[in-house]
Amino acid sequence: MPVLASASGLSSLCLTLFFSKAAVFNENVLCVSPVLLAGQWGQCVGEECGSGGVQTRTIWCVHMEGWTTHHSYCQHMDKPESQRHCFKVCEWHQDLFAWDVSDWGACVLIPFFSNELKLRTAECVTAQHGIQRRKVQCVRTSNRTAVTSKICEFFSQKPAVEQACLIPCPQDCVVSDFTSWSVCSKTCGAGLQHRTRHVLATPMYGGANCPNLTQTRICSGLGACPAGESEHQYSLKVGPWSECRLPHHKGVLFSGRTTVDFNSSSKEKNTVKRHTQAAHHHEHHHRHHSHTHGSQPLSWELEVGYQTRQVRCTRSDGKNAMLSLCTQDKSPLTFQACVMPKDCETSDWSSWSPCSKTCRASDLSPGYRLRTRIMTQIPVGGGRGCPALEEKEACNIIGDLLPNCPRYVWRTTDWGECRIAPLLSQQDRRLANISILCGGGIQTRETYCVQVPDDLAPHYRKEVSRPVSVKLCAGGEPPPAVQHCSVPCQPHRPLSPWSPWGACLHDNCEEPQGRKGFRQRRRQVLWEPSGPADSCPQLVESIPCEDPACYLWQVQPEDQCIPATGSCGPGTTSRNVTCVNTEGEEVPSSLCVDDPPPTVVPCEAACPGDCVIGPWSSWSSCSHSCATKNAEGRQSRRRSVLALPGQGKECPAAPALEEWRVCNDHPCMVFYWEASAWGPCIEDNSMSLNGTGLWNGTTTCAVGVQIRKVNCMKMNAGQVISKRCPDSARPDTVRPCLLPCRRDCIVTPFSEWTACPSSSNTTVATQSRYRTVIQRPANGGQECPDTLYEERECEPLPVCPVYRWKTHKWHSCSLVPESIRQGLAGPGKLVEMAWRQEVSDGDLANMTECLRWAAAPPPQIRRCRVACKDDCTLSAWSRFSECGGCGGARSRRRSLTGRSKKKERCLDEALYPLAETEACPCDEFLSQPFGNWSTCILPDPSAPGSLQGWTDRRAVKECGQGLRYKAVACIDQQGHLVDPTLCTDSGYVVEVCHVPCPLDCKLSDWSAWSACSASCGSGLKIRSKWLREKAFNGGRPCPKLDLKNQVYEAMPCHSECSQYEWRTEPWSICTINTVDELPACGEGVQSRKIRCMRRGAAGGGASSVDDSLCEQEEMPPRAQVCFLPCPEHCVTAPWGPWSTCPQPCDLSTTRNRTRHVLRLPASEDLACPELVQSEPCVLNSTCFTYQHRWSTCQLSENAICGQGSRSRLLDCARSDGKVVELKMCEQFGLINKLRLSGSCVVDCPVSCLLSDWSPWAECSHTCGSQGHTVRSRRILQDAHEEGRPCPTHLTQTKPCPIRPCYTWLLSNWSPCTVEGADCGEGLRRRNLTCVVHWGDRPESPSARPVQEELCGDKLWQQSQQELELPCFVPCPGDCHLTEWSSWSSCQLTCLEGRSFETTGRQARSRAVVIQVMENQDSCPHQVFETQPCKGGKCHSYQWRTGGWSDNERAVWCQRSDGVNVTGGCFPQNRPTTVRHCHPPCTKPFSHCTPSGVCGCEKGYTEVMTTHGFLDYCTRTPGADNKKADVKTNSGRLKPGPSQAQDFFNEWTLRPVGPDGRLKLWVYGVTAVGFILILFIIALSFLVCKPSKTTKTSPPPQKPLTLAYDGDMDM
Repeated sequence: MPVLASASGLSSLCLTLFFSKAAVFNENVLCVSPVLLAGQWGQCVGEECGSGGVQTRTIWCVHMEGWTTHHSYCQHMDKPESQRHCFKVCEWHQDLFAWDVSDWGACVLIPFFSNELKLRTAECVTAQHGIQRRKVQCVRTSNRTAVTSKICEFFSQKPAVEQACLIPCPQDCVVSDFTSWSVCSKTCGAGLQHRTRHVLATPMYGGANCPNLTQTRICSGLGACPAGESEHQYSLKVGPWSECRLPHHKGVLFSGRTTVDFNSSSKEKNTVKRHTQAAHHHEHHHRHHSHTHGSQPLSWELEVGYQTRQVRCTRSDGKNAMLSLCTQDKSPLTFQACVMPKDCETSDWSSWSPCSKTCRASDLSPGYRLRTRIMTQIPVGGGRGCPALEEKEACNIIGDLLPNCPRYVWRTTDWGECRIAPLLSQQDRRLANISILCGGGIQTRETYCVQVPDDLAPHYRKEVSRPVSVKLCAGGEPPPAVQHCSVPCQPHRPLSPWSPWGACLHDNCEEPQGRKGFRQRRRQVLWEPSGPADSCPQLVESIPCEDPACYLWQVQPEDQCIPATGSCGPGTTSRNVTCVNTEGEEVPSSLCVDDPPPTVVPCEAACPGDCVIGPWSSWSSCSHSCATKNAEGRQSRRRSVLALPGQGKECPAAPALEEWRVCNDHPCMVFYWEASAWGPCIEDNSMSLNGTGLWNGTTTCAVGVQIRKVNCMKMNAGQVISKRCPDSARPDTVRPCLLPCRRDCIVTPFSEWTACPSSSNTTVATQSRYRTVIQRPANGGQECPDTLYEERECEPLPVCPVYRWKTHKWHSCSLVPESIRQGLAGPGKLVEMAWRQEVSDGDLANMTECLRWAAAPPPQIRRCRVACKDDCTLSAWSRFSECGGCGGARSRRRSLTGRSKKKERCLDEALYPLAETEACPCDEFLSQPFGNWSTCILPDPSAPGSLQGWTDRRAVKECGQGLRYKAVACIDQQGHLVDPTLCTDSGYVVEVCHVPCPLDCKLSDWSAWSACSASCGSGLKIRSKWLREKAFNGGRPCPKLDLKNQVYEAMPCHSECSQYEWRTEPWSICTINTVDELPACGEGVQSRKIRCMRRGAAGGGASSVDDSLCEQEEMPPRAQVCFLPCPEHCVTAPWGPWSTCPQPCDLSTTRNRTRHVLRLPASEDLACPELVQSEPCVLNSTCFTYQHRWSTCQLSENAICGQGSRSRLLDCARSDGKVVELKMCEQFGLINKLRLSGSCVVDCPVSCLLSDWSPWAECSHTCGSQGHTVRSRRILQDAHEEGRPCPTHLTQTKPCPIRPCYTWLLSNWSPCTVEGADCGEGLRRRNLTCVVHWGDRPESPSARPVQEELCGDKLWQQSQQELELPCFVPCPGDCHLTEWSSWSSCQLTCLEGRSFETTGRQARSRAVVIQVMENQDSCPHQVFETQPCKGGKCHSYQWRTGGWSDNERAVWCQRSDGVNVTGGCFPQNRPTTVRHCHPPCTKPFSHCTPSGVCGCEKGYTEVMTTHGFLDYCTRTPGADNKKADVKTNSGRLKPGPSQAQDFFNEWTLRPVGPDGRLKLWVYGVTAVGFILILFIIALSFLVCKPSKTTKTSPPPQKPLTLAYDGDMDM
């Protein structure tokens, strides 16, 4: 229901209500007053944000009883508005408004149900529930003015205004123990003593207030005062000095004085210090003068006034007495001259400085601006201090209209050339030829900081900006300045072996000419490296031949012989004849010139009984590769007898089983083409090539050509004419290439000139600027400018104006006017002096100019005295005597004059010294080195504008000769620290030092390569180095060494597997051991000769080699079992080769081999053997897989790291690891399927690269011996692999010159002194002293006072400090407060030992001391105060008790740290201090026990009455021997001192209680105990009664003795 109601326009309306009851309608008329209620305003809506929004709300017509009715019943004259205009808040308004949240207020208790705040002291256990509130309002961020909360609620929810909190239980005031009693205030008569205590913890959360901190008692034992001695003491008591005021006759008193009239102004703000002087009651003193710069004073005038005080004589009982009882001979001082106070005066405010925020940044913090004013009048005489001379306010808080702040980003130059030399160690650098190095290297570039505009758009050209200070880019990580690169090496191309010589072919088979041709053999590049190749070895070699043929007839193997008639005898066999080209591909038969061989040839099928001969073997390898005059190539083939003849055809003779033929009959003249390296790329406009990039990605702009020479060469002879080489194999002599673009030099604009120094020096100051080359010229581009660094002299600094103070003569000593001191006695105390300043040429200047440019102003006032008649008179001081040099002293004298020579008090030189001595000025100083040496600092590199960064970036020596520095303290003869330039020019002691150079790890040279580890296929050859010197002082570390301190390098090697081979002769005829006349057939033995020979060697015994050079596992058998068929048996050909198993090997597959019948059996009963044989494919048994293996990563010969390559050497490795001949992999096509090359990377040993040293930073201290300056550098590239590691120290520290520190030292407050009286109002004073120290603390013992001019303006410094404080010295009998106690220890508020606050509290207090009881009504109240502190502790409090003495004991409260206190412990838990017995213990030697019963003292025995009361105490016989008996009547108790004995005494069965009544329960317990004893006796008798023995008792058992040995098993 809405809560807002309209208070006007209420109308009365009578409503007729009908009530139904038992079908009877009674009509009652009720008169009510409906009211219009308005709901809350809704959200401001509108199409656009701003002032065009609309807010609506709902209006109800509400009956007084709460239900709504129609609007017509309410009066519409005063109907509230349901719609209004509003300001629609936009999203960007969020920066304009914010929630302003104050700190949480104090936690207050929640009211009880009675709405009364009561501290629940008795009920509180740990804490009480409370609530704390804070103020939350929506404010403008610009000026922090409050607006409606609905604006901020549009953006965020309103923060909570209240929150629950806990209030600890009330904590009472805690005070310390009392001090000891003071001495008596009197030595006779009635005196007083007092003792005090101090506050340790103030009351909190409603705890009890502090008790009285003072106890007072009357002294006892003092005798009566002697007769005639006064009972009271008298003291001269003075009041405070009045304000300084001028006499009424000012014109008469100060006639002829020139004064300056200052305009008053009320524009005063808060002062900067609290003054000791009381508030001035004159309007003149309240004026704060303000001047514009044009009306600043030309001089300062002071006025002398007077001030008075009250003086009275007080008695020790507080009553006043006659003044003569206190003064006697000397009259008190009641008036004195004083300087009229002058307030500080300042000029008008200057204009506001420009706002520090001039652009829109991302931090949204506002800027600030300043305005200042200067002091035109120093406050004197306790005048009002100066207000703030600087004012600061926020500006540009929103900053929407400001431009965006400039952004600073890192930019880089182009990468420099790739260099490999930095990767070399010291040893390698001396040995290597730097010019031929290739492979991995590093390249560097410069980084610099530039300002980029806010609307930076991407540009396609290189953007050039002015370099700025790198500090502006300090927030971002600079881009890398070092990267890896590569210098291409001459690629290595592995080649395959030469193929066999081919057939004699025409040079161009498509156009054959003449009868001359070429036989060729070829080899191929196994893998092509990336990048262009400069040269390539010959891949084709040619030999001239005659009768060339490009196409030849190829005959396939013969089929089985088919007899013409019958099953044997002559017949024919058919063969396949095709025409093939040089590649073995089938071509049309018309291309073959010669007649084709016959496709059907005669043959003969063996009949039963005929000799059977096997097929011809393959031709052996040719014995020579070419024919010479003395040798020619030959090759052979053989066949063998498979079955001996019976009655049939005989076998041929042995020569007929072998055939020879000539091979490689061409002459040994080999020709090949030799090509030179490609020449440079030259421009050729006729070439066109669609390409925009070279192999390395370089942008290209034109197409050119490269040319090389090609010559025909004869092997081992030299160049021949081109006709001797086949033209078809001639390499290209011209190829297209891409010309890179011209690149001009690009440099940045010059940077801004560096700032000139703000202070003048003797040396000529310079400023510099530089520019950076960001792109070097290339390919004929424009060269870089010569000047990259400029320097010029700074303009001379403006000469500071010279001002000096000019003073007038001292005025005469001014006394208080006679009209004022009539009836009073006393001298005047102060004088005035007028002074003014002038410029060097004598013209007067404004005082403010001297305050700014001149030294401290001279004093304006000094004390003086007008000599009285009885004063001592002295002559003026003489001149100082001559100085005798450094270390000496000079003096001056004066003397008494007139009658003063005879006055005794004038002869006291302590009061009137007649001589003064001072040390002579000395210009000799002592130079004293101080502190430690700095690190050895090497000389700085060359200027920043040099080209060093492009050629040898950061190749600055990190070792060698440098300098180290030690600060020098310059001390004068008095031991004062002075400026170091008085002793040395630089303030340092400098000496030469050396930074040891790092020594890299040194290894020996490489040993020779070892032999290849494998005799067949790929192996390793190894060479090694061993350690000669370890790395030292941060040199390049050694590579990983083995246990022998050696490092190895392995290189793959390859040994031809077919270098040596087993040569076998044909099998001999199968020899059968026949007996008698049996036919020579069946199983027998045949043998053959085996020799190890070099492959390709001609057959013959002379060319045999040792058998160990051939593979022993592959050695063919020398003999075998054979089967020679009988004449009537079937004869088959030898087995053909096994078919290949499918890859990969699978046991479910098989391989086969076949043979065919050569001779049929004589009868059908004799069957032929199987012609097909199968076996499963078993891995590593009947089936093998083959693969090529990778070699290690290989680099170029001149490379040390970087991109390398690895290749698959043509090893054919069987699945069982055995390396076999290459043809085994060729038959599976693996060479064509496998990639034979791949890239790899060898990491480079990159040494650590560092940036340049930063400039030396400013000194950490402006003065003293603790100052130091630091410079640093950063790591650009971490060390990698065996590179030189980074140094551990990236900073260098150098001490700063030791300059003296001059500081105003404020002394401690003096005791309260009352001038010219015994007690009353006085002053505490402290002084300002200018001291020189070494930068540690001005209070240190090494601080020495020096001239005040060295510390600056003393008058200004005094105006900023309180040098006097009013105080009070109590008179005898005065009731007064003690001095402040020391601050208590820091204490936290804790709950159950844990604190929920970080800041604690400590307290101090002042107690009231009463000296005379009559004055106690005028005593002040005791006071205490607290202050926050850090590092507090939680304290707990516990009651402690002492021992009982005369039924009393001490009870006190103790804090957890052992301090005895009053307060803190719960009063409800306080132990009793007195114990009582009823009736009282009045018997001799009796006392009251803790149980409340009378007992006897130690050594006595209690004798009790029948009623249980103590009757008397009797001495225990032999108590000393502890053998006494106890005598009892009805019951005896022996008192014991311990609590345990008291406990048992209390529970003794006494039949009569202390009150004399019988204890029935005692008799009951006794009876029960007696019955229980009888029961135990009877039970024991039954158990222990012996049993009767029977005749059938078992035989006695042998007792078993168990010995326990300590085992746990027992």
